[in-house]
Amino acid sequence: MTAVVPGKPADTAGGLPVGGAMRVMGSETEYGIHAPSAPGANATMMSARVIQAYAQVTRQRAAGGAETRWDYTDEEPLHDARGWTLERASADPEQLTDQPPVLDAEAIALAYGRQELEADGQDESGTLLMNMVLGNGARLYVDHAHPEYSSPEVTNPRAAVTWDAAGDLVALAAVRRLAADPELPPINLYKNNTDNKSVSYGSHENYLMPRSVPFGEIVRGLTPFFITRQIICGAGRVGLGQDSARAGYQISQRADFFETEVGLETTIRRPIINTRDEPHATADKYRRLHVIIGDANLSQASNFLKFGTTAMVLSLIEAGLAPRIEVHEPVAALQAVSHDTALTGLLRLGDGRRISALDLQWIYFEAASKHAQDTGVADAVDGDGHTHEVLERWSATLSELGGDRAAAASSVEWLAKLSLLEGYRQRDGLGWDNARLGLVDLQWADIRPEKGLYYRLLARDRMHRIVDDAAIARAVTEPPSDTRAYFRGRCVSRFGADLAGASWDSVIFDVPGRGRLQRVPTREPLRGTEALTGGLFARHREAGTFLAELLGLSPGS
Repeated sequence: MTAVVPGKPADTAGGLPVGGAMRVMGSETEYGIHAPSAPGANATMMSARVIQAYAQVTRQRAAGGAETRWDYTDEEPLHDARGWTLERASADPEQLTDQPPVLDAEAIALAYGRQELEADGQDESGTLLMNMVLGNGARLYVDHAHPEYSSPEVTNPRAAVTWDAAGDLVALAAVRRLAADPELPPINLYKNNTDNKSVSYGSHENYLMPRSVPFGEIVRGLTPFFITRQIICGAGRVGLGQDSARAGYQISQRADFFETEVGLETTIRRPIINTRDEPHATADKYRRLHVIIGDANLSQASNFLKFGTTAMVLSLIEAGLAPRIEVHEPVAALQAVSHDTALTGLLRLGDGRRISALDLQWIYFEAASKHAQDTGVADAVDGDGHTHEVLERWSATLSELGGDRAAAASSVEWLAKLSLLEGYRQRDGLGWDNARLGLVDLQWADIRPEKGLYYRLLARDRMHRIVDDAAIARAVTEPPSDTRAYFRGRCVSRFGADLAGASWDSVIFDVPGRGRLQRVPTREPLRGTEALTGGLFARHREAGTFLAELLGLSPGS
């Protein structure tokens, strides 16, 4: 018998107020990884060490652990939103995310010259936990050569910032655990997007949309927005070109790595609009828009605007109200905007007009503001509680970028980093080709608060906060209350020893005495919330009775 998580099915709008910044969304962050004392260390093996280290942390924090294995059953990375499925034989190996990484404990031990590993970093089979679901509903795993944290589903940009920042604390806890082991080389993690040696790694976003929206309209509405969005949420980068061979500074860490307008790939021939059609939800109702063009943001204000403005533009597209703008040669335009820190360059449009990136953002703002006001969600008192703040910050940031750039530097990450770098340049007479500036760029992204330059500015109140430290710390262990992530996270924390696996759209129980696995589907993202299932968890401390009530069976059946 199949269990169904309680709750009313969401409608095609996601069950949330339409017209504004609220929708089901989430983030994925691949961290840069480096072992300074072991420059030749295998990055995949180091990443596995990070996951193992956090598994040890959770097992200390919660009896029996607070994680479980990832279930790959419903992964479909080769489905294309344009209506076809790529043949596996034609896919790049890095596209095959529907199969677990193969790396056993012995390989890790050999890589570090050790004979054995701590038992609490392994599962019953003796292999490392390299892909797991956490008690806050998130996923932590090895993505090829990087540790990756995928946040739980949330419903608004403020929560997106909170659970994204919680991932930085998860990564930090793993780094601290590794640093405490004298037999291992210290491992550093960086929230950035490139090693400045022609390699880029992603910071992706995900947004739930109705499948009824034609994909062509998504491409048409989002492309000009994504080309220019970087001016409000770019993370900044020393060096021009994929290998940073040209001296200079640019707005986005990712822009130079994009090569095409639309496509399925994420690590090669990177497209501005990604077509992966893997909804992780009821497939005939929903589309998960997989966004790969964003930078990894430490700045909470930049991250807030990244999620909030994108959600509002999607609302415009769903309503058929997105600005009808065509940018000539989008990939070249994307990179030109990134290289134009003065924001004075003009983009050529399809109709021959020329417009600045700042003015194009204003066009999107005006359209989003009008739609939000017309639907009532932007009202400061009676609105949805989130759209008003997004519009206020969006407008203020664009105004500051057009005038008071010093004020914008306290929220816009690329400007904050540029201000810091210019201080070094003026003090020591450094050109943009000086290697010291590249090291400053790297140190900005260090997730250790005592080392990371971003965190030093934050501690001095020189960067705006959206959420406080206490809320972020709670999000490390607590799932969001208003999505299915609550059900998933609580199952992991409460019944982890009785779970065979979990994924975005299911939780699999393996309860002794039942004779078979029990899969609980969670395909509706707004089912399984605290309001709908909190009482169920409160009434049961054991998985058997919990499942019995969920299934409507007697405890012994």
